[in-house]
Amino acid sequence: MLFRTNIIAIVSGGSRPKIPDNILHIYDDSKKKAIMEIKFSSSIRAVRLRRDKLIVVLVNRIHIFSIFHPTKELFSIETRENLKGLCEVSPLASSHKQILVFPGHKLGSVQFVDLSSNIHSFSTAPIYIQAHKNELACIAINQQGTRIATASAQGTLIRVWDTASKSKLVELRRGTDPATIHCINFSRDSDFLCCSSDKGTVHIFAIKDTNLNRRMSGVPPAIRGTLGKYGDSQWALATFTVTAECACICVFGLHNTIYALCLDGSFHKYAFTSEGICHMEAFDVFLDVDDDDEI
Repeated sequence: MLFRTNIIAIVSGGSRPKIPDNILHIYDDSKKKAIMEIKFSSSIRAVRLRRDKLIVVLVNRIHIFSIFHPTKELFSIETRENLKGLCEVSPLASSHKQILVFPGHKLGSVQFVDLSSNIHSFSTAPIYIQAHKNELACIAINQQGTRIATASAQGTLIRVWDTASKSKLVELRRGTDPATIHCINFSRDSDFLCCSSDKGTVHIFAIKDTNLNRRMSGVPPAIRGTLGKYGDSQWALATFTVTAECACICVFGLHNTIYALCLDGSFHKYAFTSEGICHMEAFDVFLDVDDDDEI
């Protein structure tokens, strides 16, 4: 959806799609019909919308369009094989930074482009961050376009980067066991970051005041020093549980609240404190899902 408007980008999916998955429909809910159709050479892996741009992600290429006035392709970027359609864009229309972030050509790298520039030259070396040693599993960007968060297929660490200096700001530990990270999101003011995984836990980390994050306790400093980077790990400020092994997206609300919506149709709303205390404020199930249903 294009923010809180009547414009929705739709790509068919499932085992019996009504239209091929290489066709993008722009649907106007006020008119109850598709107002635009764009066909691509291969299946569409993801779509991202700003009020001024439409971004369509294919397996090996990202297409950037001017939206509606008139819709025209501005340029495209060749990428590493991107089956998950990893791609995020800073959403704020008032922001001077319009950062598009996606997997770079090197394993574990993140590349980014400033869409606010009218000139895109790819004859020079691309701007990228070597974020991880393994394949990327999830990426996120804050609303201001100044911070990027990344997680690899290992799923144990989340790293936060500065887009201007390309330096690592903080490294956060989700856990010790490998996991599939489903979602990472910044709070509106970028003070906090949340993530969800197939372990059924939503983690909340402090980004502005990292002293709020938990460290190893009960371990003497001399022993902790022998553990290397693991001994200095920053663990989540707060956590709460949702349905285990169920894909889940999480996002911040107002006043230190966080929402989680799971593939089984369950909705969770929690509030958290700077002391790391979480309490449930709402729970509901929006979908009646059984074994025969297909989402």
